[in-house]
Amino acid sequence: MVWRPARAWTSQTPVAGYRHFELITQGGSGDQRWVELAAVLKPSHRERVLWSELKDPNRWSSGWQSIPEDHADSSTQ
Repeated sequence: MVWRPARAWTSQTPVAGYRHFELITQGGSGDQRWVELAAVLKPSHRERVLWSELKDPNRWSSGWQSIPEDHADSSTQ
Protein backbone atom coordinates (compact mmCIF):
# COMPACT_ATOMS: atom_id res chain seq x y z
CA MET A 1 0.00 0.00 0.00
CA VAL A 2 1.27 3.46 -0.93
CA TRP A 3 1.46 6.11 1.77
CA ARG A 4 0.02 9.42 0.50
CA PRO A 5 -0.27 12.21 3.06
CA ALA A 6 -2.29 15.31 2.19
CA ARG A 7 -0.53 18.00 0.15
CA ALA A 8 -1.68 20.95 2.32
CA TRP A 9 -1.58 21.40 6.10
CA THR A 10 -2.54 24.03 8.67
CA SER A 11 -0.75 24.29 11.99
CA GLN A 12 -3.00 25.01 14.98
CA THR A 13 -0.32 27.34 16.34
CA PRO A 14 2.26 29.33 14.36
CA VAL A 15 5.43 27.47 13.44
CA ALA A 16 8.17 30.09 13.00
CA GLY A 17 5.36 32.57 12.34
CA TYR A 18 3.60 30.49 9.66
CA ARG A 19 0.38 28.48 9.77
CA HIS A 20 -0.11 27.13 6.23
CA PHE A 21 2.25 24.57 4.71
CA GLU A 22 2.63 22.45 1.58
CA LEU A 23 4.01 18.92 1.44
CA ILE A 24 7.44 18.83 -0.22
CA THR A 25 8.60 15.27 0.40
CA GLN A 26 8.12 12.34 2.75
CA GLY A 27 10.18 9.49 4.07
CA GLY A 28 10.87 7.01 6.81
CA SER A 29 8.83 4.00 7.75
CA GLY A 30 6.71 2.79 10.64
CA ASP A 31 6.72 5.14 13.61
CA GLN A 32 9.67 7.03 12.08
CA ARG A 33 7.68 8.31 9.09
CA TRP A 34 8.11 12.02 8.47
CA VAL A 35 7.09 14.73 6.03
CA GLU A 36 8.90 17.86 4.96
CA LEU A 37 6.63 20.89 4.76
CA ALA A 38 7.30 24.32 3.25
CA ALA A 39 5.57 27.47 4.49
CA VAL A 40 3.19 28.78 1.82
CA LEU A 41 4.21 32.41 2.40
CA LYS A 42 7.93 31.59 2.42
CA PRO A 43 8.70 28.32 0.59
CA SER A 44 12.35 28.48 1.63
CA HIS A 45 11.21 27.90 5.24
CA ARG A 46 10.89 24.15 5.71
CA GLU A 47 9.95 21.98 8.65
CA ARG A 48 10.43 18.22 9.02
CA VAL A 49 7.55 16.81 11.06
CA LEU A 50 7.01 13.27 12.29
CA TRP A 51 3.87 11.70 10.88
CA SER A 52 2.69 10.94 14.44
CA GLU A 53 2.75 14.71 15.18
CA LEU A 54 1.01 15.59 11.93
CA LYS A 55 -1.88 13.23 12.77
CA ASP A 56 -2.49 15.05 16.08
CA PRO A 57 -5.56 17.29 15.50
CA ASN A 58 -4.45 19.53 18.38
CA ARG A 59 -1.33 20.39 16.35
CA TRP A 60 -2.20 20.04 12.66
CA SER A 61 -5.20 19.93 10.31
CA SER A 62 -5.21 18.48 6.84
CA GLY A 63 -5.81 21.11 4.15
CA TRP A 64 -5.64 24.88 4.44
CA GLN A 65 -8.05 25.91 7.16
CA SER A 66 -9.35 29.41 7.84
CA ILE A 67 -7.82 30.99 10.92
CA PRO A 68 -10.33 32.90 13.07
CA GLU A 69 -9.35 36.50 13.81
CA ASP A 70 -9.03 35.78 17.53
CA HIS A 71 -6.39 33.12 16.73
CA ALA A 72 -4.45 35.16 14.16
CA ASP A 73 -0.90 36.19 15.00
CA SER A 74 -1.15 39.49 16.89
CA SER A 75 1.93 40.92 15.16
CA THR A 76 0.03 41.06 11.84
CA GLN A 77 -2.97 42.93 13.24
